[in-house]
Amino acid sequence: MTATRGAATPASHPLRNLLRQLLRDSGYVLSGLPLAVAGFVVAVTGFTLSLGLLVTTLGLPVLAGTFYAVRVLADIERLRLPTVLSAPRIRPVYRGPDPDANFWRRVLAPVRDPQSWLDLLHAFSKLLVAVPAFVILVCWWVLALAGIYYAAYDRYIPYDADSVSLSELLGMGDGAGARIFLNTAIGVFALLTLPLVVRACARTEGGLARALLTGVAELRNRITTLEEQKRAAASAEANALRKLERDIHDGPQQRLVRLAMDLSRARDQLTSNPEAAGHTLDEAVGQTRETLSELRALSRGIAPPILVDRGLPSALAALAGRGLIPIELQVDTALGEPGGRLDPAVESTAYFVVAEALTNVAKHSRATECRVFVERAGRRLRVGIDDDGQGGAHLAKGHGLVGIADRIRAAGGQLHVTSPAGGPTAIRAELPATTGKW
Repeated sequence: MTATRGAATPASHPLRNLLRQLLRDSGYVLSGLPLAVAGFVVAVTGFTLSLGLLVTTLGLPVLAGTFYAVRVLADIERLRLPTVLSAPRIRPVYRGPDPDANFWRRVLAPVRDPQSWLDLLHAFSKLLVAVPAFVILVCWWVLALAGIYYAAYDRYIPYDADSVSLSELLGMGDGAGARIFLNTAIGVFALLTLPLVVRACARTEGGLARALLTGVAELRNRITTLEEQKRAAASAEANALRKLERDIHDGPQQRLVRLAMDLSRARDQLTSNPEAAGHTLDEAVGQTRETLSELRALSRGIAPPILVDRGLPSALAALAGRGLIPIELQVDTALGEPGGRLDPAVESTAYFVVAEALTNVAKHSRATECRVFVERAGRRLRVGIDDDGQGGAHLAKGHGLVGIADRIRAAGGQLHVTSPAGGPTAIRAELPATTGKW
């Protein structure tokens, strides 16, 4: 059974999300000031004390202790960053001492680590950003709350003959109505701009922390990821070439050798036994047709024309139609529309994942039914293959999932396999949903 449908997207609540982010940003900035004061005090005290004690042997241990203290504060800041930057939590790998290092080498281990100096720099500089952000945030909250509720407490504010209100200075009059209108307007303006102002304060403070505390680690992780993708791409390409070479050798090449032999025998039989030559030529024609069928099957495994012409939903529907067991297919139909099609490399990878997984299901799982779903979730493309087979699939070398894992890593995605003994098996792949130009 096959079916193609659009993926349902959960209902969003913009106002609720805006309020939640406002509270997160406000909490981040408000709690950032005491942390900044603590970090500044620790950094200044420890660093100046270590400089004063450098003439003795106590300077370096004090400096190392200062680095460890600001490292704790830096770890606290790294725990807070995802709430405002919507970025994954990253902790750099600090340089540690060798197992057989002596006392002084252990003491100097944080001193020789560049990230320790970045943590110290963050402790020094955070206060310069946290104080203005704290003041702006508190003032804006006070303006918003005091302004929108001004009409409730205006009557309780004492005014004498010499008092001059802001509305009077602006030429709006000195009555209660003018004061209420002006202050309420200011409160409404502050309330409407409060999410933007608070967001700017939080991102400024968080941007400094991200640049100093996780920037180097993010760069290293990115380099490591690119190296892994490069190795995975090379491995996937090598495996694909070996498989193609094996398939050609075992299939079309053998048939072409037999075709050549049949044609040679038919040429020898033309004069002595024309009837036998006709039968031989008929067999040669059959061999030619089977060879063409195998070549078409190989070409579909490399780049099926339907994938290029009509997109991923149609290609997967054709693939499911050729399945040996019932396959339930659920694909986001928008992935086949001109404005929703993905990058050709992503489409090819997703098709390869489903094709190879279905091949493994047919060959090894002993399943009676299978379910395939492909859906877009934000900036990611999710691909899932479930079967009710005997299980036992894993990513160890020599198994069919290795090629799938290499293809997915090369495309910048992730693969998860759940396949306990006795089944069922669930394969989940996530790929970057990069939109292509069609």
